[in-house]
Amino acid sequence: MTSRRSLPRSTAVATLLTTALAAGLLSGATSAAAGDTDAAPTVRIHDIQGTTRISPLAGQQVTDVEGIVTGVRTYGSKGFWFQDAKGDGNPATSEGIFVFTSAAPTVAVGDAVKVSGTVTEYVPGGAASGNQSLTQLSKPAVTVLSSGNAVPAPVVIDSRTVPSRYAPEGDPAAGNSINGLTLNPRRYALDLYESLEGTNVRIGTSRVVGATDAHAELWVTVKPHENDNRRGGTVYGGYDAQNTGRIQIQQLAPLAQQPFPKANVGDVLSGTTEGPLDFNQYGGYTLTARTLGKVVDRGLRREQTRKQAKNELAVATYNVENLDPTDPQEKFDALAKAVVANLSSPDIIALEEIQDDNGAKNDGTVSSAATVKKFTDAIVAAGGPGYASTSIDPQNNKDGGEPGGNIRQVFLYNPARVSFTHRPGGDATTATGVVREKGRAALTLSPGRVDPANAAWTDSRKPLAAEFSFRGEPVIVVANHFGSKGGDEALTSHHQPPVRSSETKRLLQAQTVNTFVKDVLKADRRANVLVLGDINDFEFSATTKALTAGGALNAAVKSLPRPERYSYVYQGNTQVLDQILTSPSIRGFAYDSVHINAEFADQNSDHDPQVLRFRP
Repeated sequence: MTSRRSLPRSTAVATLLTTALAAGLLSGATSAAAGDTDAAPTVRIHDIQGTTRISPLAGQQVTDVEGIVTGVRTYGSKGFWFQDAKGDGNPATSEGIFVFTSAAPTVAVGDAVKVSGTVTEYVPGGAASGNQSLTQLSKPAVTVLSSGNAVPAPVVIDSRTVPSRYAPEGDPAAGNSINGLTLNPRRYALDLYESLEGTNVRIGTSRVVGATDAHAELWVTVKPHENDNRRGGTVYGGYDAQNTGRIQIQQLAPLAQQPFPKANVGDVLSGTTEGPLDFNQYGGYTLTARTLGKVVDRGLRREQTRKQAKNELAVATYNVENLDPTDPQEKFDALAKAVVANLSSPDIIALEEIQDDNGAKNDGTVSSAATVKKFTDAIVAAGGPGYASTSIDPQNNKDGGEPGGNIRQVFLYNPARVSFTHRPGGDATTATGVVREKGRAALTLSPGRVDPANAAWTDSRKPLAAEFSFRGEPVIVVANHFGSKGGDEALTSHHQPPVRSSETKRLLQAQTVNTFVKDVLKADRRANVLVLGDINDFEFSATTKALTAGGALNAAVKSLPRPERYSYVYQGNTQVLDQILTSPSIRGFAYDSVHINAEFADQNSDHDPQVLRFRP
């Protein structure tokens, strides 16, 4: 099985107890210092796991710990899980644990074993990630006592056993960490999952809420009515609506032996799925299936938005995910077909993540003319209009993204329906301004960049503004691709609430764009302004609030019912990242988040495009 999870634990992503202690991550633990090799008395697994997230025996040697093997992993992080068949009756202590063997383990499911080794706290992604740690045994000596034993009965995870509250508040004295808090599995979902770390668990028939991805995993919910929507997703509608029933599913069988099933959102993982509960860097608590249910296809269809009326201007945003000429023609054709068939050929399209003409080859190339031509040609071949384009080439490697790729925003527009108002002089470093011309707001440069020298745009895509005319009415459109969420802690972080460090940059970016829109509205309060793109943030976020501050803009996605507000699926949460925002003069619009990618295992992009139609 080849995946991002196959990195050896000796790499930088592995951080054991000594590093975590040095970082203060394991505050509240009562463990001995790492490196303490004094032999401890024979203990049972629940003694190792303890009643908090950190083992009370961390760093110590344990001897002849007994249990039954419940799962074996021969790829990636190699090892096995074993479990005490008796237990101590305490719901806060797990009866299972992972044994990290580094080489492929030689035990089998059903073996009764004795294991001696060092108790360690492994932090997937390293201490700086904020991830919780996984209690495990390292450098093991394993003795097989017998084989063919029954596996301990699984703990059932379902809507009745998973609490509605997600996590306790972190301890302020420990930097808002929950590591030192006693687990309360009847009150908090994260505590329940932690109390089952390494335990053999089972789920029954469950709805898929995150499609199968390239790493052979999917997400289900054991709470079918938790923030559900009509297409089968689980909607992330607020920082306090984490959706406690979500759980990631992987399989223990190597892919060469058993292909992982392909599933879309809304499909059903039917029957029993059973195996040890793991914790990893990419999703947190994960059921590593020894027995995997069967995927039942529920026939999710890709949406099609309606064609705009003759007097309606249709404007769209679409993140095409690092498109460059070295991508296969099939990708261009699929994206083009989506523009024509699913988006009904909008009049103006703001594209994000258009790369330069040789993609990630880092040779100083910044032009994207070949990329855009290949795409517009594909649109014509798919039966669409002959789009013209306008954009500004970035400085080499100054706008973030894949090194050498030079991603940028590009406008496509249909000259049969829309006129582009060209005001020359725009380049990568010169800011466009706003003037009043014939009683209307006008850009000094079109296309032009919005405040590109502002520190908010360091190593990030600068907004691209352009002026168009539709049926004699001027329309100013600002295409954006705000800073990513890279560096944010996961919902399963040991900090509660998690640290969202990336918000700082997006907040500054949003304030910059808001200021620009206010300048437009000062010149003409009736101006038709659209701010759109991959905002990389939620409709309830501080970023969106900063964009809309002072009534300069309205978030059009909020015109949709709450269950329909999403453009992206991440770890089983359907959520908003892509947005179109409108100035106050744009009132009677129709908004559509066109779901063609994010919910599907087969994707042309990982984002769903957005379309807004209005009459200027």
